[in-house]
Amino acid sequence: MRIAYKKQFDKVFKKLPLKIKEQFYERLNLFLQNKFDKTLNNHLVDKTFPNCRSINVSGDYRAIFVDQGDVAIFISIGTHSDFY
Repeated sequence: MRIAYKKQFDKVFKKLPLKIKEQFYERLNLFLQNKFDKTLNNHLVDKTFPNCRSINVSGDYRAIFVDQGDVAIFISIGTHSDFY
């Protein structure tokens, strides 16, 4: 599986605390091994982000992505309250 990032994701990601960035990369490695690992809580977020899914990065942070089979495109990252 390939990973891609939208400009909006990159823009927000650069401003995140180092700890959250590190947690994202840990979860991304887990995602690449098994995108439906229970730890990730991979689920649809269709009501807020049509055709998108979310994974848990930390207790409060989520990463939103589009799953296109062989490519996952991360479109945004933020706290649960940022999105919902």
